[in-house]
Amino acid sequence: MMNLELVTIDVRPGAAMESQSGLQMLRPRLYGAFARPPGARTAALIMHPTSNFMGHYLLAPLAARGIATLALNSRYMGNDAVLLLEQVIQDMGAGVAWLRRQGFDRVALIGNSGGAALSALYQAQAENLTISDTPAGDPIDLRPGDLPPADGIVLAAAHLGRSRLMDTWIDPAVVDEHDPMPSCTQLDMFNPDNGPPYSAAFLERYRMAQRARNAGIEAWARDRLSQLRARADGMRDEAFVIHRTLADPRCLDPSIDPNDRIPGTTVWGPPRAQNYAANSMGRYSSLTGYLSQWSPSSRGDGPANLACTRVPVLLLEYTADPSVFPSDNAAWAEAAKGQVQRHAIKDGNHYLSGQPHLVDEVADHIAGWCNRL
Repeated sequence: MMNLELVTIDVRPGAAMESQSGLQMLRPRLYGAFARPPGARTAALIMHPTSNFMGHYLLAPLAARGIATLALNSRYMGNDAVLLLEQVIQDMGAGVAWLRRQGFDRVALIGNSGGAALSALYQAQAENLTISDTPAGDPIDLRPGDLPPADGIVLAAAHLGRSRLMDTWIDPAVVDEHDPMPSCTQLDMFNPDNGPPYSAAFLERYRMAQRARNAGIEAWARDRLSQLRARADGMRDEAFVIHRTLADPRCLDPSIDPNDRIPGTTVWGPPRAQNYAANSMGRYSSLTGYLSQWSPSSRGDGPANLACTRVPVLLLEYTADPSVFPSDNAAWAEAAKGQVQRHAIKDGNHYLSGQPHLVDEVADHIAGWCNRL
């Protein structure tokens, strides 16, 4: 087995209290695992906004195929409550710059799961830096030198972006943002009177109500932020809870956006349990973190950003993924039209859990593609 190196990369401080660790705040740094095969000339960077990717399933397989691979964590690893996407791309840039300093000829971004939209945002800004503040209006210290462009992007089991997920996963049946239990029965996907299967009319009402709920949360967040910042005591942010954020009808009805997924599942477990769980997608957030990641004003729309890039793209579609659907892959492909290669990973679940032969298949595709950059 190939030895892994521990990589530490210092980065500039970001927002106040972006970590509860005093050591991290005094000296902000990123941590990663690096596999360096002898003679490698091409490197890959695997990163997610908040997940710990240091044990990623592609790290060793790619290195075994001659691709030097850095699995890097952002400063927000395991804590996305205050995460700012505008800050995370600086962290990704630190990883790309580190690989360039090691002397590699080519660097590819591997956008897996939530790392896909992050990679697209990063490359779009690396090619043309336009961001100077956050959606909350706070200045962000981004410089062109912080974002060296990559040479290509791999998209695997690729979510469209955190704001796009919120729009399609949030539960529109919530009637009280402070109490997760009451429901509007006419909009409750778990009410058997509504389905599955779900009618076209129900789905139209449902999707409209999802977007309305997220837009309403954004309006409240902006109003609350204005109230806080008008105070004389210097309050700049506040925490809040978003209940019931995993209610996509596609989880129960396999006839919607059909693929090879097992109905009644999500990437984390049964949909109803995860919808009400104490810890689920976007559950805990600050006002500024919500605006940056989950709100309709987020800059993290993956396909929109990918359409602004000019590098080659490899799109790997896991056909049994319960959280990335054919319409999602079609959106990615349309955004990368003219620069994309697509491959279906038949029966692949979101994490390729229990599917080592598919891990090998994915690694073969990525290594071969990277060597042709």
